[in-house]
Amino acid sequence: MRVCMLAYTFYECDNRVMRYAQTLRRRGHSVDVIAARQEGQSPQEVIEGVNVMRIQERIVNETRRSTYARRLLGFLFRSMACITKNHFKKRYDLIHVHSVPDFLVFAALIPKLLGAKIILDIHDLLPEFYASKFRTRSTPLAFRLLVALERLSATFADHVIAANDIWQKTLVSRSVPERKCTAILNFPDPSIFRRRGRTRTDDKFIIIYPGTLNHHQGVDIAVRAFAQIKADIPKAEFHIYGVGDLQPILASLIDELGLKDRVFLKNIVPLHKMAAIMENADLGVVPKRNDSFGNEAFSTKILEFMAAGVPVIVADTKVDRYYFQSSVVKFFRSGDEEDLARSMLTMIRDQNLRRSLVESAEQFISHNNWDVKESVYLNIVAALLPNRAADIVSGRPTQDA
Repeated sequence: MRVCMLAYTFYECDNRVMRYAQTLRRRGHSVDVIAARQEGQSPQEVIEGVNVMRIQERIVNETRRSTYARRLLGFLFRSMACITKNHFKKRYDLIHVHSVPDFLVFAALIPKLLGAKIILDIHDLLPEFYASKFRTRSTPLAFRLLVALERLSATFADHVIAANDIWQKTLVSRSVPERKCTAILNFPDPSIFRRRGRTRTDDKFIIIYPGTLNHHQGVDIAVRAFAQIKADIPKAEFHIYGVGDLQPILASLIDELGLKDRVFLKNIVPLHKMAAIMENADLGVVPKRNDSFGNEAFSTKILEFMAAGVPVIVADTKVDRYYFQSSVVKFFRSGDEEDLARSMLTMIRDQNLRRSLVESAEQFISHNNWDVKESVYLNIVAALLPNRAADIVSGRPTQDA
């Protein structure tokens, strides 16, 4: 089977895209990935058997709608040309498109007309994401237009994957038939996120946030909370790994609060390196805001911390209350920096609480990881390609792999 993954993201830093691609590749299938490129990266590279084509450089600093739209449209047309050219050479059986944006699915127009099956994987709901990213309320007209685009994109696809169960219900209510939509969480891959053994030997207490630096992620709330406890825990540090439009704001805030020697902004790193960094942390924090987007946007970082054996503080958003109990994570009131500061102090001072959360989370993650859940994805692919179903599910290599 020949597969193409398409995503406006950095492949080696995106767990969801990597996980699908490597799952299929390990089963002997040919997998191309069309993605964005960081500065200094090569346009093409083979990573664990997956052929990664980086067709457009991306800087994650889009604060203006016009800039964001221009870059997305540029990627759409470049990816359409790349997919079409490759399809005439090798005839893809399946094209798996990752949003945002939803309309990126139309890059697969020619292969679709020639018989390829299309999966649209909605990582973020576009109407809600748009309002959150640019911190504006969508007008009724703008919201309806974005929903219409979502519906059109879902209609074009042969199957739609939603990033969590809450969003699946939303999509079914407004854009796609239930039979055509499946929820798959961003489960961590145990081959990447697992306990290898901590290597740190210092006496610091490291709190860590890894992920995008957008407003809904609430990292600024965590910085302010940390400022409240810095005198109480002089050996604590807060390490932030990520890029996004909040980055310059965070840099200014760190300087303003006198935290330059305690809070460190670091760039994104490939997932394999990030997994080791996370395991060597003492505490994770996922401080999302409970706005219309953040309240329902599932964060895979929580599961990754669990897999790495690191306790985690989590905002009490709707989606996180839906999936987790207080026996596996430490909740704080979303948006409340004082409550987050209290939670940080509690977790730092109470080693038994940290140990209890890690032990409970270990049980949780043993039933909620990609090794356990990958069959859901493989069954979707097999249903779309019934002639290849046996090879897809069993993992037997196909002749054209």
